[in-house]
Amino acid sequence: MFIVYILRSLKNGKFYIGQTQNIYDRIKRHNSGKAKSTKYYTPWEIVYTENYQTRGESCKRERQIKSYKGGEAFDKLLI
Repeated sequence: MFIVYILRSLKNGKFYIGQTQNIYDRIKRHNSGKAKSTKYYTPWEIVYTENYQTRGESCKRERQIKSYKGGEAFDKLLI
């Protein structure tokens, strides 16, 4: 199973969108500073997830959500 997720930085409120097979390991990597793109904004909290059967589906959905970023469709996901 593949998981598309949205994280929110508790430091400054920024969002990060990604996909993984192991959400618990991934959030640990984000919060420990081992993920280059997020290390300056730790700590992170998971605010949204979706499950998919294939990596292709999860990658497609990740790109779709990233295209929403900052818009009304993105905000609706977080409600």
